[in-house]
Amino acid sequence: MFEEYLGISTDYVVIGMAAVILLLIILMIINVVQMSKLKKRYAIFMSGKNAKSLEDTLVYRLEQVDELIENNAANERNIDALFKRMKFGFQKYGLIKYDAFQEMGGKLSFSLAMLNEKNDGFVLNAVHSREGCYTYVKEIIDGNSIITLAEEEQQALDAALESNK
Repeated sequence: MFEEYLGISTDYVVIGMAAVILLLIILMIINVVQMSKLKKRYAIFMSGKNAKSLEDTLVYRLEQVDELIENNAANERNIDALFKRMKFGFQKYGLIKYDAFQEMGGKLSFSLAMLNEKNDGFVLNAVHSREGCYTYVKEIIDGNSIITLAEEEQQALDAALESNK
């Protein structure tokens, strides 16, 4: 009948149908193997747990994520507050030790410059002599002093200005 209408032998039709059936059987076997693997993975995933305990685990993990987000926000606020406070703390230091008098040894006198981020602060000068120790403080504004600085005080100030570069 096919030969009359289509010019195709029935043998070719039967062989074609057998090839299609063989292909479908192979696809079905592949599908069964994949389903078997999926069932094994699902069994491992669900082993020892019921739906309620799995839901509890997920809810617990989501609560942990929310807590981490809150803690991160609190940490960022604290870091911002610390950076604002640091601007006013002393961040730059310069220390020069020297002998104030020729007869004194050991470099017991010193000049200490302490500056904040804006180069505001002070220079502390301690002069040690046989009679005692005298300290002087000179205010520093924007890296400069209104009062003339001694050589050692200027060296301490310069060291402080260079310390944070």
